[in-house]
Order: sequence, then C-alpha cells, then structure tokens
Amino acid sequence: MMKKIFILMIMLCASATTFACDICGCGVGSYYIGILPEFNKKIFGLRYRYNTLTTHIGAGGQTSYLTTDETYRTLELWGGWTIGKRFRIMGTLPVNFNEKFNQGITTHKNGLGDMNLQAYYQLLDNRASAGQKLIVQSLWLGAGIKAPTGKYDSEEKSPSQQSANIFQLGTGSVDFTFNAMYDLRIQDAGINFAASYKLNTENKEHYQYGNKVSLNAQAYYKFRVKNKVTIAPNIGALYESAQKDKDDGFTNDISGGNIAMGTAGVEVSFNKFSVGGNFQTPLHQDLAGGFVQAHNRAMVHVSILL
Repeated sequence: MMKKIFILMIMLCASATTFACDICGCGVGSYYIGILPEFNKKIFGLRYRYNTLTTHIGAGGQTSYLTTDETYRTLELWGGWTIGKRFRIMGTLPVNFNEKFNQGITTHKNGLGDMNLQAYYQLLDNRASAGQKLIVQSLWLGAGIKAPTGKYDSEEKSPSQQSANIFQLGTGSVDFTFNAMYDLRIQDAGINFAASYKLNTENKEHYQYGNKVSLNAQAYYKFRVKNKVTIAPNIGALYESAQKDKDDGFTNDISGGNIAMGTAGVEVSFNKFSVGGNFQTPLHQDLAGGFVQAHNRAMVHVSILL
C-alpha cells in the first residue's frame, strides 16, 4: 500500500511540470490553506489572507512611473461537513479588499469574491502499529466548482499598454478544481501533501485565465499539553504554476508563470476551537515574464470544531 501511495504522489507532482498564475498570489489566485485542523463531523471558521506584489516591472527589475504596488486582503467564511465515513463537503465565501498604489494615488476595490464549493472522497483511512508507534494514513480525492460571485471589471484591461489583468474581485467565469490530499503520520510526527489543478473557462467578456497547478508539502509535529491542547508547528514548500491567459482568443503575454515558496506555520487546537496561521516567502519566481514580482504572503484562521 505504501508503494502505491508513493507512486500516486510522484504522478501528481510530475503532472505539474507540464503547465506553466490567474497570477500566482493575486486576489483571484491562490487556494493555499496550510494544514487543515482535525475534525470529525463539522468545522466552521474565518480565514484571513494577506498577499502583496509589484507590477509593471521593466527589464532587469527596473521601475518606472507605471510600477505599482498592490495588496490583496481576503476575509473568508469557510466550513466543512463530513457525511458518513468517506464523504466531505467544503465551501468558501470570500470578501476581497484590493488596493494598489501608483504615483502617490491609492485605488481600492472591495467586495464579494468568487464562492468555491468542494466535494471529497476518502480513498484511504488506515491505522496500523509498528512496535509501539501508531502509523496513520489518509488520502482524500475531490473536485469542486467556483462560481462567478465576484465582480469582474473588463475596464481593468488596458488597450493602450501591456498589463496583467489581476486587479479583480473575481474571474467572471465558472471554473473547476481537482484536488488530492495525503497525510502520513507516525505517532506525533507527520507529513502532508496536497495537489490541486484549476480548470478555468472563458468569461462573458471573452477573457480566460490560464489553468493553474498548485502543489505543497509540509512536515509537522504535534506537541500535546496535558491532553487538552495540541500545538503543531509545520514547515514546508509551495509551488504554483499557470498557463498564460487568453483575451478574446489571443494570448496575453503579461500573464502565467510559476513561483516556489517556503512556508512555515503553526496550528493550535483546544476543546472545540482551533487557531493557526502560516507565512510564505518566495524562493524563486518567474511571473508574467518578470513583469510581476510577488512578495511575502500570510494567512491566519480561527475555527470551531463540531
């Protein structure tokens, strides 16, 4: 069984190399959530994301009067419901607070983002003993749909100059995701893998964001305090890659790319509550041919376990 799981994870990782973000890390981009808190039946919570990037970067990293600093803050209401022993439904409703700064002028764009609904099936749930150590494995496979509940502004596309079409509340399109999550834990030490492929469709304005792959791996350890509090620090890596966008059938060269990030975080669970967060920093990136540069990201959450 371990050999089969290893082969499956290699296949998932290998598939990412064939695809080259919405833009990685923008307000309509990343779905990275870190390690989910453990829950048996239901979970509800709030999640806050903070992403920053710089656009309109010239050759060799030069800046000009067009260079813009952009900040994307997202507050998400999210939840999960386990049905029986094998099925799980998860949903997210985001509110975005976008901001960009250029030439002393700050522009805001706030509002509802794109709602996301996912369904998962637990293909593997195995517990075994090796000596005095407990080995736990789980594998979830899922698919989902993203509804265009966030406003898409076609005027953000600049006909007079090349521009990355990322300062949006939503994509304006119905999109689909395919996901896999695998967790292996030996006693209190574990490693978590997640893979996601996002299939984007064309919106009513004939704009289509590039399909996107996300992969992440995280190692963690659970410290148990008096059997009441569990503290689980984690460290890992995240990789995102996307194809170029299509505008009315034509390729938008100021789009697509890939980014690799280091991640570190912590999850704390007590009674029926869980709080946590993580920090992500770029290790390598090539976004929109160097036109866009991503900076650090952060995410925090508080959840109720039922």
